[in-house]
Amino acid sequence: MHDFHYKNGELYCEGVPVRSVAQRVGTPFYLYSSTTLTNHVRSFAGAFQEVPHLICFALKSNSNGAVLRLLSREGAGADIVSGGELFRALRAGIDPRKIVYAGVGKRRDEIEYALKVGILMFNVESTEELLALDRAAKEMHAVARIALRVNPNIDPKTHAYISTGLKENKFGIPIEHALECYQTAKSLTHVEVTGIHQHIGSQITEVQPFVDALEKLVGFVQELKAAGVGIKYINIGGGLGITYKDETPPHPRDLAKAIQPMLKSAGCTLVLEPGRAIVGNAGILVTNALYHKDSGEKKFLIVDAGMNDLIRPSLYEAYHDIRPVLEDPSAEKMVFDVVGPICESGDFLAKDREMQDVKQGGLIAVMGAGAYGFSMSSNYNSRPRVAEVMARGNEYFIVRERETYNDLIKGEKIPRWLE
Repeated sequence: MHDFHYKNGELYCEGVPVRSVAQRVGTPFYLYSSTTLTNHVRSFAGAFQEVPHLICFALKSNSNGAVLRLLSREGAGADIVSGGELFRALRAGIDPRKIVYAGVGKRRDEIEYALKVGILMFNVESTEELLALDRAAKEMHAVARIALRVNPNIDPKTHAYISTGLKENKFGIPIEHALECYQTAKSLTHVEVTGIHQHIGSQITEVQPFVDALEKLVGFVQELKAAGVGIKYINIGGGLGITYKDETPPHPRDLAKAIQPMLKSAGCTLVLEPGRAIVGNAGILVTNALYHKDSGEKKFLIVDAGMNDLIRPSLYEAYHDIRPVLEDPSAEKMVFDVVGPICESGDFLAKDREMQDVKQGGLIAVMGAGAYGFSMSSNYNSRPRVAEVMARGNEYFIVRERETYNDLIKGEKIPRWLE
């Protein structure tokens, strides 16, 4: 569910006309609904209230400071994958004791930063990383709390690029080798084994892959206990999907109903890492129609947002619903490729899409763009990154200013021999 709706043929975000935001900030821009964000994080908290749990929002999906501050006030922690994300989480007021640090390539300086602020735990991806954590903690006279990321070899039935729980993926330690790694961890003087972690993929639209993976994990936790390795936290990652087109993903309560009995028997605190499921449908990308073009083979609607602003369609051939900000029942429906201004043939937001013909200067909303939208954007073609706006009731706030041309060259210097 989300809080974008039409009123008298005009698209609103909560009580705010999208057109009024465009008139003030220009296009393109991202627009988020604070009510949708609040409702989504509360849906996870309510679904899992029968078991001890911690919701760690996946910053990689959307790291805007206002989004993070809102979720922090709802009691959420953070799932981070870099020192920069740790900085953002702390700046937003997220308790470091609610932060888990994932990712296969943690640098030494990032490890030291996380140890210094006292995060809850590191999700460890390899034996070499485990040993590096122990060395860093020893030199800092600290203890690194860890969970090993175990790869259960479960097919999440999602796009190959966002599948992370199969043997062929770079993530995690194969479950058949994990006991040995845990025994190594237990022998280290500056590492404290506290949890186990898995994350099988993203945009998962069925409960069963989560059930299959957790069954393996809970069985392995019992094996660990028999070997003298105690586990306090079971982290099942994120990955719950959203509706982009015609998907019918499970509600968090459906997931809870399926897995809570296993969690109760394990006697551990559950850690969840939702990202897309919280923020995906809470945001849209608003763009302006620049030109129409007919090649004879195809009709193109050229807009001012490109793959640098929203790369998911180009990268994954991902589907995003595209709606006019102003509906016109009399307008002809046509089949367009909706494309941007980037100098790449792969620059598109939609292909062969039947939609209302939007006249030059008309506004278009790209739906379901709150996750992996701005966070994956870039300055390719020297395009300033767009503004981000958040609505709350009848008000809206610019939560990130549009970059300027001067922002593009920030930090650049000309060597003396070129002056």
